[in-house]
Amino acid sequence: MNAFVLNRHGRLVFPSNIMPELDFSTMQTLQQLDSVVRRDFETKAPSGTEILERVRTGAYETRYDLMRDLALNLFWANRFSITMYDKRPTRWADVPRTRPDVFLPVLEPWEDGEAKVTGVHQAYPQLPAKWSEGCEDRIFDILFDVFANRRHHASTLPAIKPTVVEFLEQPGNLTFRLPRYDPDFPVYDYTDILDVSEDVPELEALHRWAMVLHNQYPWERSQVELAPAGDLRDDDYVVAFHPRDKEVRAFLRRLRAGAEPRHVGRPRESRPPVRPYPELDVRQRFSVQPRIEALAAVHGDRVCSNDDLIRNTAYNWSPMSADEIVSKTGIEQREYSSLPVEELALQAAESALDKAGRQPEEIGGVLVCTCTSSRLIPSLATYLCGQLGMHQVYAAHDIIAACAGMPYGVADAVRMLQEIERPVLVVCVEKFSDKIGNVRTSRMIFGDGAAALVVGPAADGTDGDIEFMKTYASGPASEVNSILWPNPEFDNNITVFGPQVKALAGRYLTQMIDELGKLPAPGGRDGSLMDAIDLIVPHQANKTMVIQLAERAGLTADQLYFNIEKVGNTSSASIPLAIHDAVRDGVITDPVRVFAPGFGAGAVAGYAVMRVDPAVVAVQHPGERGTGGAQPDMPAQPERAPASEEMQTAFG
Repeated sequence: MNAFVLNRHGRLVFPSNIMPELDFSTMQTLQQLDSVVRRDFETKAPSGTEILERVRTGAYETRYDLMRDLALNLFWANRFSITMYDKRPTRWADVPRTRPDVFLPVLEPWEDGEAKVTGVHQAYPQLPAKWSEGCEDRIFDILFDVFANRRHHASTLPAIKPTVVEFLEQPGNLTFRLPRYDPDFPVYDYTDILDVSEDVPELEALHRWAMVLHNQYPWERSQVELAPAGDLRDDDYVVAFHPRDKEVRAFLRRLRAGAEPRHVGRPRESRPPVRPYPELDVRQRFSVQPRIEALAAVHGDRVCSNDDLIRNTAYNWSPMSADEIVSKTGIEQREYSSLPVEELALQAAESALDKAGRQPEEIGGVLVCTCTSSRLIPSLATYLCGQLGMHQVYAAHDIIAACAGMPYGVADAVRMLQEIERPVLVVCVEKFSDKIGNVRTSRMIFGDGAAALVVGPAADGTDGDIEFMKTYASGPASEVNSILWPNPEFDNNITVFGPQVKALAGRYLTQMIDELGKLPAPGGRDGSLMDAIDLIVPHQANKTMVIQLAERAGLTADQLYFNIEKVGNTSSASIPLAIHDAVRDGVITDPVRVFAPGFGAGAVAGYAVMRVDPAVVAVQHPGERGTGGAQPDMPAQPERAPASEEMQTAFG
C-alpha cells in the first residue's frame, strides 16, 4: 500500500492506517497471527459488555468518546474477516461444497445484544458534542447502523473458518443468512474514503473509520439473521469467506501442514570489553588530513504536520492530540519525500559534487549510510556510481549504522583517504515514510531526507576539518533490538521500543561527553575538548528525550542545535541535515567546532568533532529543488530500459 497519497483537498492520507492489511508472508503459526491481531485490534478495543457498562455508569463524557469505542469494537469484531478474507454473499445452492478455500463462519448469537444496542442508542443524544454536533451526528449514523445490526458474538470468533464441508458436519452451526442480496448495495469508494474532509482532525479520522466499517457489510443489514445449517434453503444467501490474496492462502496451507515456529537462541549476558576503545585523534593518528569540501542536503517535499497524523489516526492508536505529540517528541511536523530513496541519494550526491567543484572521475570512493534502502543488489552506493558516471572507484558500499550513520560514514571516509588520497563521497539518506505502516510511535517520529558530504585530502601542511572521531556498537540484547525493521509482530513495519532506546542513548551520550571532558582543549587552551566545543549537533532522535539526557550528562539545552521540530527524525541523514539547516538559518555564520554524536538502532553510536565552515555548505532554501527535477506528484524512478529490452539482455 502507498506510504501516503494526496487527496483532492491536498491533504496527506495514509491508506495503511485506515484499511487494515497484514503481511502474511512471514507468518508461520497461529501464535504469530494472534500476536499481531492482539496488538492491532484487541489491546485498545472495548467489548460490547464494556461499552454497555460505561454507558450505565456515565463514563462517557462526550459523543466522540462513545463513537470512538463503537468503532474500535467494530474493528475488533472484524479482526479476522477484514484482514484475511473477502466476504462474498452467495446463493446457498451455488456455494461450492468441497473446495478447501471457501469457508463459512460459525457464529454465536450476540449475548445481550439488544440491551447493548438500546443502551448506546439512548446514551448518545444525552451526551454533549465534543466539537461539531452536525458532523458527529453524521458519523454516528454510519457507525450505529453497523453496530445496531450486529447479530453475532465476537469474542469467540476463530481466525480459521471451517470449510463448507466442516460447517455442514454440525447441522446446528449458525451462519449469516440473507433473504435477498443486492449486488449494487451502496458502499463507499476508495476515493470517497480518501477524500473525507472535516475541520476537526479527530473527526476526519473517525469518519474514515466509519466508512471502512460500513463497507464490511455490503448488504441490507437489518434483514440479516443467524440460521442453522440444516435450515438453509437453495435461494437463501450466505456470506462465503474467501482468502483475500495468495499470501493468506499460503498461510492457511502452512497451518494445515503444521509449520513449526522458528526458534531463536537466547542471547548471552552482555559484558564490557576487556579494555576501553580509545578515541581517535585524527591529526595525530593519520598522515592524510580530511577536509570537508562540501555538504549538501535534500529535504522531503511534503510536510506531514501533527494535525495530519491525527487526521490519519489508525484504529489501534491511543488518543493523542497534536500538542501532546509536540510535548512527547518536540516534533511539530516531519518531511516526507515523494521521490524514491535512490533519487533522494542521487540529488544529494550531485549537489555535493557541484558545490565541491568535483567531477565524478575525481572521486575515489562512495559510501552510502542508510537503514532504509530499497535495494540489496546492487548496493545503493554502487547504484550511485553508475548513475553518476563513475567508471571505477576504489570502493563503494553501503553502511547500515542507522542513526549513527554519519559518524560511521565519516570515520570510514577518513580511513579510506589514507589509502587512496582522493575525495570520498559520503551520502546519508533515509526514506521512512513507506516503512512505517500504522505504528504510531514510528509515524510520530520518522521523516525522509538526504545529505551528502565530499571528504577530501587537506592541502599539505594544513589542518584537516575532522579532529576527533570514534564509533561504538552493541550492548544488552534489549538495546540492540530496540528498533526493529522488519518486525513480524508489527506487520513488518519499523517499531521503536522507547525505554530501550532511551537507555542506549543515555549510556552512549554520557560516555561520549565524559571522554571529551578528559581530552585537553586544542591549541594549548585551558579546559577540556568539551569546553572548546562551539555547538553540539546531535542525532535528531527525539528532542524531548535528547534534551533530558543531555541535561543529565551536564549539558544545557542552549548548547544543542535541533531542526527535528520541522523535519522529524531522519536517522543517518539527521546530523548533516541539521548542520545544513543551522547554516541556512544563520545559526552557523563562521567556522565553528561542532560535536556531532549519533546513537540508535542496533545499539550503535559514534561521534565526530569537526570544523564546519559555512562556506562549503550548499544552502537550499525551503521550496527550492535539488538537482534532478522530478515532480513531487509524480515520484521519479531510476531511468530504465524497456522491460522487453531488459528481458532480452538478461535471457539472451
